[in-house]
Amino acid sequence: MSTSNFISAVATSPEKQDHRGLKGLFTPAEIARLTARSDLMGASVVAGNWLAIAACFFAMAYFDSLWAYALGTCLIAGRQLGLGILQHEGAHGTLFKTRWLNDRLTDWLCARPVWQNLHKYRKHHIKHHTNTGLDTDPDISLHAEFPVGKASMTRKLLRDASGLTGLKTMVALLMMDLGLIEWTVANKAHRLPQQGRSWLNYLTTLLRNIHGMIITNAAIFGVLYAAGHPGLYGFWVLAFVTALPLFIRIRSIAEHGCLERGPNVFENTRTTHANWLARITVAPHHVNFHREHHLMASVPCYHLPELHALLRKKGLAPEPDSYWDVMKLASGKTLNGVA
Repeated sequence: MSTSNFISAVATSPEKQDHRGLKGLFTPAEIARLTARSDLMGASVVAGNWLAIAACFFAMAYFDSLWAYALGTCLIAGRQLGLGILQHEGAHGTLFKTRWLNDRLTDWLCARPVWQNLHKYRKHHIKHHTNTGLDTDPDISLHAEFPVGKASMTRKLLRDASGLTGLKTMVALLMMDLGLIEWTVANKAHRLPQQGRSWLNYLTTLLRNIHGMIITNAAIFGVLYAAGHPGLYGFWVLAFVTALPLFIRIRSIAEHGCLERGPNVFENTRTTHANWLARITVAPHHVNFHREHHLMASVPCYHLPELHALLRKKGLAPEPDSYWDVMKLASGKTLNGVA
């Protein structure tokens, strides 16, 4: 699906039809300003994310200590999530003004390094926007079970931090690239029919789908090798299988967890307050302004704070809860269902 088709589909989705027309919320000048895209801003955001990754590797090499490796791994995971968020921006066609830059650079500089694919993600993601708050939302498995009890939440977070969730994710990604299961970013996937496939078909399918991840990760390893620290690549992988799944879970719960079902974006989507710690871990690139994003999916991430401020000024956005508040809510279920 092309960028323009994606934007058109989102703009006419049931979600957008149910929450007071945008013309009644904002003036044409405000809408034009909020939806303006910039190649320079897009490039600076992508470059900033990679410079932060480079700084983490430099700090680990320079300090060469356990605390530097631990902290660096967490910060790299936050930037890996940042690359995923920028892929999300590219899927909406909002990261760059120029379509080629938006589709090509975002795919190769943001999606492929974290084993994603911009074009497959775009096709999947439109279903989320057109079905948000409904049982047909393909991402509903990421948050539907919450709230859960404290013990259940603890087990989930420990599985994430220990790498069990990450290893399971890597197996699923490999199965998707082999064509064994349908491509998805949710927790559930459908098996694909395998009749008539040969070993050569499996191999060519895998190479076609996985080559971008291999090339970009080889480039990361190559840079570290040239710098004299090839072993640091292990921390890129470690971040991917430990802290990144933990951050993704918290982000997913905050965006749509423990909210009313239905098509109203003011009820099925949450904006969360992000302090400095949240911004470098679970909420890079203003992704915490998620209600604003679902309200106007054509607004680039770098304009979402302004959109939030306008909604607050118009009395349409309450003071957002923190990520800590949301996690307490999501782990507040008791045996009788009362916190």
